[in-house]
Amino acid sequence: MAGAFIQVKLKGHTELVTTLNQLIKNGADLTPALSQIGEYLLESHHARFQLEVAPDGTPWEPLAPETLKRKKGEDRILQDKGYLRDLLSYEASINQLLFGSNLEYAATHQFGREEDGIVQREFLGLTSGPWNDGDEILAILQDHLQVS
Repeated sequence: MAGAFIQVKLKGHTELVTTLNQLIKNGADLTPALSQIGEYLLESHHARFQLEVAPDGTPWEPLAPETLKRKKGEDRILQDKGYLRDLLSYEASINQLLFGSNLEYAATHQFGREEDGIVQREFLGLTSGPWNDGDEILAILQDHLQVS
């Protein structure tokens, strides 16, 4: 083999070998950790729906006057019947977490639809504003991978 490399042999370092083997074993199936992250994301997203803010903490665009009239003054954004918020879900597997909504209009609100005058109101994503989802996700993963 061309280039430079080193080879590390861990003979006689049973504690280190045991720790590395435990770490590999704990990381082989992330389903429990990813399920816990999925539950956390449900809570995080529900909280943001209450605040009516995007993942970056910016407020959602207010409802248009014609929408307010149609809703008879009800001014809660993206929460007419609560389906968008309440039907968020996740699917965790060994090494993947899928999170979101299979409602067709979820994409319309997440990305907006200019041709129909529907503004973007991003609701899916990891927060970087008032709280930081990354910190909680990292803590969950660290707890899962922790070696005893």
